[in-house]
Amino acid sequence: MLIFDLAIILLASKLAGEVSVKLRQPAVLGKLLIGIVLGPAVLGLIHETTALEELSQIGVILLMFIAGLETDIDEFKRTGKASSYVGIAGIAVPLAAGYFTGLVLDMTTLEAVFLGLLLSATSVSISVQALKEMGRLKSREGATILGAAVIDDVLVIIALAFVMSLAGGDVNLGLVIAKKIAFFVIAILASWKIVPWVLRLFAPLKVTESVVSAGLIICFVFAYMAEYTGVAAIIGAYIAGVAISLTGYKHEITEKTETISYAVFVPVFFTSIGVKVEFTGISEHLWLIVLLSLIAIATKLIGSALGARAAGFGTRNALGIGAAMVSRGEVALIIAAIGQEAGLLNDSMFAVLVVVVLVTTIVTPPMMKLFFKEEAAQPQT
Repeated sequence: MLIFDLAIILLASKLAGEVSVKLRQPAVLGKLLIGIVLGPAVLGLIHETTALEELSQIGVILLMFIAGLETDIDEFKRTGKASSYVGIAGIAVPLAAGYFTGLVLDMTTLEAVFLGLLLSATSVSISVQALKEMGRLKSREGATILGAAVIDDVLVIIALAFVMSLAGGDVNLGLVIAKKIAFFVIAILASWKIVPWVLRLFAPLKVTESVVSAGLIICFVFAYMAEYTGVAAIIGAYIAGVAISLTGYKHEITEKTETISYAVFVPVFFTSIGVKVEFTGISEHLWLIVLLSLIAIATKLIGSALGARAAGFGTRNALGIGAAMVSRGEVALIIAAIGQEAGLLNDSMFAVLVVVVLVTTIVTPPMMKLFFKEEAAQPQT
């Protein structure tokens, strides 16, 4: 059944992406929406399965790996200050708003803090694709967004560990922080010494596509290391891409990885997000979904935009950066699942927040299109 599901997803996502482009929207928006149509919410042709979820995970890892490969490291260094401003402000505003909203909803103090923390999360995997389509991935704004996403992920995960320790979970905050520091230290050292050595080792092998295989091995190892130490796998994949971008094998690996990724895995990732949507029981909590969606969108947009303005960006580009940070994606879904397991979210609130996360993901591409002036367009995928 998976084989037929893949055929449907690939056909539908390409057609939906083309329609979206003709309507002057990013192709990724069509791919997200077609997932809703194909999934249980509408037609019921595709259902979430373990196999589909695994393929989707590979898709998002490869998407962020490609983003790393296409990163201009000099621009990335220059935007360090701006990324810090955007990342920190983009956490502070949603965290405060989520906390006070939780108190209004009669949550306990700890539950309210957890809600604020969940609303502070960011996943820029969707934004990366929109930036590529608009020709902005290698721009100063693109570098700022990617840097801010790394900062956001690290700070939110550390704060989550602190909250879970207060909730009575068996969490050693010092160990959590140490593991994350260890990951970044090892990743930097590996990027400097091991990654070039591995590529040189594989290059002369008399087997097909040995260099591309080496690049993918590095990507998956970095993603695994990141996930093992509590950092999102997509951050590890992104760092792996940046490391390879500094070698002479960058263009070969980028070209062939894009072919593999956009032919199969990335469309599955985009479509599977929509497949997760179910409308059962939504009507009972519609007002809460609308309220939290508006808060989630507005606070991340405003907070990140304020950080970008403080870093010297013009108002329109600052709002574009803020829009790119709105998507909560898989990072927030993971945090929500942790909260449900720890008793910080009841089942109904968990279901509401899943829909809210999906709403933030779907609105991100058109918001970016609205604020960012399109530059040299890259081929649609």
